[in-house]
Amino acid sequence: MTDYLKLQGRRVVVFGVANKKSVAAFIAKTLLEVGADLVLVVRSEKRSDEVKKLFPETKILVCDVEHQDQIDRMGAELAADQIPIAGICHSIAFADYSDGIKPFHETTRKQFLQAIDISCFSFIAISNALRPCLTPDASVVTISISTTKMASESYGFMAPVKAALDSSLAFLAKSFSNFSQVRFNAVGAGLLKTSASAGIPGYVDAYLFAEKAIPRKEGLRTQEVADTAVFLLSPRSAGINAQTLIVDAGMAINYFDREIISRQAE
Repeated sequence: MTDYLKLQGRRVVVFGVANKKSVAAFIAKTLLEVGADLVLVVRSEKRSDEVKKLFPETKILVCDVEHQDQIDRMGAELAADQIPIAGICHSIAFADYSDGIKPFHETTRKQFLQAIDISCFSFIAISNALRPCLTPDASVVTISISTTKMASESYGFMAPVKAALDSSLAFLAKSFSNFSQVRFNAVGAGLLKTSASAGIPGYVDAYLFAEKAIPRKEGLRTQEVADTAVFLLSPRSAGINAQTLIVDAGMAINYFDREIISRQAE
């Protein structure tokens, strides 16, 4: 097997595998294909048992990122292995839509701060907890969204949360540059068919629109996002730092597609 991505034998820690359809699962599978030494971190013991069926030979740790003591314990467990970590992939997000999607101005403080804590601050906390284990040239990648400026009603209050996540890249890259060459980047993914997204009210209709708006008339594939994440995790992307790499299959250029416009004129 050729090692074009230079990840063979290098340890990469992936957070957020939920099921076989999740972005993190596709990333983990691809990392195994290129020979990486994979570690998975999941939210609960129940989730660990489920994920073990998908990745039976892989080391799995449990860490609920809402609890700092669990983050600290996870960091200590990985440090005890004495294996340098060459990459971290953060694929964690949560928003409480139990009351449905409401107008943005009705977002509650509790909802917003919980989403910030799990979806954004966890990226900072994980990076800090694993800092002693990172190789000097490690790559840290998070999964974001393709645009945080479009007011998509079906995405509720998560776009501003993802904007904070995107902004954190620059500040983490700068602060880590004082003692290392560790890089921080994000994959700005377009709409995907995942179990988590299917649970967002109105998301399916938005996905169907995306299929029409994408120039190839085919939705973005989760594997395409995973491939980009693995590239960013690899030394082959060494010149990319503090960036959000948009992966939307060209949707952003095609909102005025003739077919879409003609349907509205009918």
